[in-house]
Amino acid sequence: MRILLSLLAGALFGGGLFVSGMTDTTKVQGWLDVFGNWDPTLAFVMGGAIIPMFIAWRLTPGRRPLVGGEFPSLPRPELDHRLITGSVLFGMGWGLAGLCPGPAVASITYNGMGGLIFMAAMLVGMGAAPAVGRGLDRMSAAA
Repeated sequence: MRILLSLLAGALFGGGLFVSGMTDTTKVQGWLDVFGNWDPTLAFVMGGAIIPMFIAWRLTPGRRPLVGGEFPSLPRPELDHRLITGSVLFGMGWGLAGLCPGPAVASITYNGMGGLIFMAAMLVGMGAAPAVGRGLDRMSAAA
């Protein structure tokens, strides 16, 4: 049952990315082109994700998932060097490639060699992230 629900959720997410146009790199880059040919449609996609998630966080305390386990706790509302560095790197990659991880996975089947290169770079970055984080922690503690 858990695998079936996971497959359904992933298909719904990927379908939503495709229908909203977020697998199209020009759509994302148009959102980032504030002083040029700005495309505001990504704001509606973000709002369409943030609003239900806000409601879900308010409804989950005291409840359990249908397929077992536990809901994750709320993230800590603090800014630290790891969050800021990760956000900057994520934004740079997003702006350069026009994709973030979800749409990249959704578009890998038709995005050709560019999609494969992006996925390889993303996987390398994910693998290097713990070591980079430890280095940032050491630098922060030394300062």
